[in-house]
Amino acid sequence: MLLRFDAVSLVFGSRPLLDHVDLSIGERERVCIVGRNGEGKSSLLRLVAGVTPPDDGAVWVKPGARLAMLEQDLDLMTEATVLEVVRGGLAGIPGESWEHEHRVETIISRLQLPAEQAFAGLSGGWRRRVLLGRALVSEPEILLLDEPTNHLDISAIEWLEAVMLEFRGALLFVSHDRMFVNRLATRVVELDRGKLSSWPGNYDDFVTKKTLQLEIEAKANALFDKKLAEEEVWIRKGVEARRTRNEGRVRALKEMRSERKARRDRIGQVELAVTEAVESGKLVFEAEQAGVSFGDREVLRGITTRIQRGDRIGIVGPNGAGKSTLIKLLLGELEPSSGRVKRGSRLEVAYYDQQREQLDLSASVSDNVNDGNSFVPIGGENRHVSGYLRDFLFRPDQLLTPASALSGGERNRLLLARLFARPANLLVLDEPTNDLDIDTLELLEELVASFDGTLLLVSHDRSFLDRVVTSLLVLEGDGGVREFVGGWTDWEDWKKSSPASASASSARKSSKLDSKDDVATVASAAPIKKKRLSYKEQREFDELPAKLETMELRKLTLDALVADPNFYSRDQNEVKNTLGELQALSEQIDAAYLRWEELEKLQASNS
Repeated sequence: MLLRFDAVSLVFGSRPLLDHVDLSIGERERVCIVGRNGEGKSSLLRLVAGVTPPDDGAVWVKPGARLAMLEQDLDLMTEATVLEVVRGGLAGIPGESWEHEHRVETIISRLQLPAEQAFAGLSGGWRRRVLLGRALVSEPEILLLDEPTNHLDISAIEWLEAVMLEFRGALLFVSHDRMFVNRLATRVVELDRGKLSSWPGNYDDFVTKKTLQLEIEAKANALFDKKLAEEEVWIRKGVEARRTRNEGRVRALKEMRSERKARRDRIGQVELAVTEAVESGKLVFEAEQAGVSFGDREVLRGITTRIQRGDRIGIVGPNGAGKSTLIKLLLGELEPSSGRVKRGSRLEVAYYDQQREQLDLSASVSDNVNDGNSFVPIGGENRHVSGYLRDFLFRPDQLLTPASALSGGERNRLLLARLFARPANLLVLDEPTNDLDIDTLELLEELVASFDGTLLLVSHDRSFLDRVVTSLLVLEGDGGVREFVGGWTDWEDWKKSSPASASASSARKSSKLDSKDDVATVASAAPIKKKRLSYKEQREFDELPAKLETMELRKLTLDALVADPNFYSRDQNEVKNTLGELQALSEQIDAAYLRWEELEKLQASNS
């Protein structure tokens, strides 16, 4: 055991962020904290780090255990070099100077950091990488990461995943990047209405089990409320209550009232809807050998592409490759330095800017949405601004608050509210997922997926890209753009299956590759030779359903055992053995399903 919370409480204003919670983390665990914006996830990390003391209860960290934290806030500005910032992570750590220097050199080499550059002059992504080096140099037994993928491009996120999978200590992190959580987490802990619940497995496992739990909770609350209403009717009869002298029933009613008052209902979901404008023309954008240069620097070159009404296009590439520049070029905010760009007719653009420049931070929340008007036209009807903003989880007391007082996640929600208050047939989203909690992100995902107009999306969220786009414009950092039909995972699979084509992309001089060629390359694999099921395979196929049912039932039993809040207070050998069995069983079930699909395909191909 490295870390334990015992009945810990933390109050912010009149609202408990943590309400007498228990938590324990063992060696080599990778635990992700999830929950809505404002629930207290970052505060929980600061409790672990000792930055914030609990209002009640105790936080125990194994004596002598080294702990390091990567903060979400990157406002640390210093004149120090990267080398000096990393070296600062060894402050207070015992050891010889030569040993310290060896650690610093190892980390700088491993993370490929520019040792002599000034920290303040680095991009957000590189600063995060340096601060990670500062955290790792102390060789911590407990590493805390708060939204580590913010400001990172996809290649940097994948690099971070690889580094964290090799990390030998315990990892406690907060992240809204679902693919990142899926690849790293061995357990998900949800912070919901002041309580912590533990869910073994990755994010997908958590969603499946949490959905079932919420359904059960809703049914139980409905039954409780019905019983309470019946008891309220009984007590109001008065005469019957006094005549029967049923004081026990009266006491039970008072307890039910207290229980109902103490129940903190789950925070409502953001209600998102985009008002769609009239159809645009069939042609939305057409670029022919278009390029953009800033001085001697050629950011984009030779772009030839045609975007039509209804296309759903993701724009991906490393930081600094020109993704936002490409958006501005297409929208006409930048004129091409070479070539031409044609724009279609009847375009009504809703543009989400990652810098949030469309927000007036000195203006109130309501004025940012409706420019001082009391009503917002939504779907042909006028809605009062307070009701409209309530859909985006803004409280009435926040309407007159300056936008500058909002958190990062709240500013994102405000920008979304402003964006969707205007009719549009072209939705342009430049990194919309930063600072959004997963629930809001998934609702935004549903909205974007159902939008009937044209979509241009810049994002480093691989799950988001996979779910909402049908083709990609890939910027690979050399000024050129490659077109590809499919989502991010399709692109990754294609690169793995076509290494020669992928490596050639960095050397190509033309930026245009017909997406049909990409699809043809993927589809050119040799056909699988048909093979009839043998007697042994047929028997295996027939027995798999019963085998899977037995394993699934055992897994349900283990899931229920591990989900018990008191599970981690049991004997550590029992905890370890149970988690080991659950992990092994999950792998066996996955393997069995894969084998079943394989045998089913073989059988179908010969039927």
